[in-house]
Amino acid sequence: MATEGQRRHPGELESGVLSVLWAASGPMTPALIQRALGGGLARTTVNTILSRLHEKGVVERTRVGRAFAYAPAREVADAPGLAARRMRSELEKEQDREAVLARFVSGLSDADEEHLRRLLGG
Repeated sequence: MATEGQRRHPGELESGVLSVLWAASGPMTPALIQRALGGGLARTTVNTILSRLHEKGVVERTRVGRAFAYAPAREVADAPGLAARRMRSELEKEQDREAVLARFVSGLSDADEEHLRRLLGG
């Protein structure tokens, strides 16, 4: 994390919020998330991060009184799920998916290529 006085990268803030949500036993309000992060962020910043994550479909929200409580979306219930979602999102942006996949596979380590072959049943 960034030291006091330094700006943090938005991805770093999102990762911190997601880590808190992944560790939680249920949905959390922005105030609870802010406390879990150590209180170094303004509540408005936490709300902004949560709104962005909700727009991206990474978190789900439910109304609790006048506020919302947030939880990870099912498909991103952990870090590997989030990474897989990001990979799919990048792949969907390209028209020549075959070329993208070929380049992706050609850049894999031997061990990762073997993992992929096992997953694909070959």
